[in-house]
Amino acid sequence: MAGVRALQWLNLTRHGESTGNLAYQAVLGTDAEEAGISERDADIPLSDTGRAQAATLGRWLAALPADERPTHVIASPYLRTVDTAKIALARTSYAAPQEPGGLVLRVDERLRDREQGVLQGLTARGVERRFPDEAARLHQLGKFYYRPPGGESWADLALRLRSFYRDLEADAPGGRVLAVTHDAIIVMTRYLVEDLTEKDVMEIEREPVANASVTRWRSDGSELRAVCYNDCSHLADVGAPAT
Repeated sequence: MAGVRALQWLNLTRHGESTGNLAYQAVLGTDAEEAGISERDADIPLSDTGRAQAATLGRWLAALPADERPTHVIASPYLRTVDTAKIALARTSYAAPQEPGGLVLRVDERLRDREQGVLQGLTARGVERRFPDEAARLHQLGKFYYRPPGGESWADLALRLRSFYRDLEADAPGGRVLAVTHDAIIVMTRYLVEDLTEKDVMEIEREPVANASVTRWRSDGSELRAVCYNDCSHLADVGAPAT
């Protein structure tokens, strides 16, 4: 992808732990059909741990060498991603929006989480019981191409991300980008940047992307090369829930 290869650094981080993450953890292994989340997906806030993770992410950003520091910061418009970005940037002197010359945090809806449609908020048990035909379609088509009613497939994410990264070529040629986003977006960015197959990316997706983890690529002069994936080493003191 030309728009991705035009960057010097591409850094992606997942938002800190949210109250939605905690809700899904609470019903794991139970017979619950719903996670019990009252907010719409875009309005789910960070948990206390998530805010601590975002602050720790900010300290990691503050310690980056000058030639690795972000020149552009873009977040999903969802509350948990915007708050993660704001908390992290406030911990840096070079990027804090309130400081002279600080970075301007942009939001872009193409970085939002995957739309679940009618399945939003349901557990796997809930999908099987309430939408058995959809569960059968998912089994038949596979996760990559299955699109729930009113929602998106993983392939749909690739479409909007191709558009997003092409625009980065015009907006930030040679730039160092930090995107604060969601686990599915990080996985599908690997699919695009690393020219992976459906089988490759669905195998990668089996490993949860941890909250506030860091995934990085660096230009070798002609294309981006992977530096790290799902790195949580900076989170040792606050934990990195992975749901």
